[in-house]
Amino acid sequence: MEEVLAVYTRPYDERRPQVCLDEMSRQLISETRVAVPMQPGQPACYDYEYERHGTCNLFVACEPLVGKRYLQVTEHRTKADFARFIRDLVEVYYPTVEKLVLVMDNLNTHTPAALYEVFEPAEARRLLEKLELHYTPKHGSWLNMAEIELSILSRQCLDRRIGSQAELAREVATWQAKRNRREVGINWRFTTADARIKLKHLYPSIAD
Repeated sequence: MEEVLAVYTRPYDERRPQVCLDEMSRQLISETRVAVPMQPGQPACYDYEYERHGTCNLFVACEPLVGKRYLQVTEHRTKADFARFIRDLVEVYYPTVEKLVLVMDNLNTHTPAALYEVFEPAEARRLLEKLELHYTPKHGSWLNMAEIELSILSRQCLDRRIGSQAELAREVATWQAKRNRREVGINWRFTTADARIKLKHLYPSIAD
């Protein structure tokens, strides 16, 4: 916990940007009947029935200090999907940085080994050498600021039925572009000093 909190206190460095990564599963649901549009004095009406179209996965990487975020929709949540998203972060979104300081949770796919399972060893090593990895502790994923970003995305963009992966990709791309233009960051205030007071029960007791 303190390792992650220490990362968050670092000043902005364009050579070593701080990026938080997370992902979520999204159920694809479409309407079975055309909704009745909103009228004066009458809200829009939607039928309670819906049609399921499976699920897909949504990656998000956000840079809280400068208000950037990058989202990617994938069909599955596998090590291969994670490894390819990492490659995109390194090669597409942050190709010129010295190191990418990456905070993420301990999901079983979020491992350096995933890159070796997908890419040739030399390529996997090249990508990993661009990363400085920090993991949130077990049951401590709330320390990952990407969770805040996903929560906002869910309220602002995903609070309705979306029936296909392609439609979901279009919607989150629009949301991403709008939010990036506004450069909406995250003002993280929870510090190590706060943790040692408010979460004192997590620390070992040392006898005098």
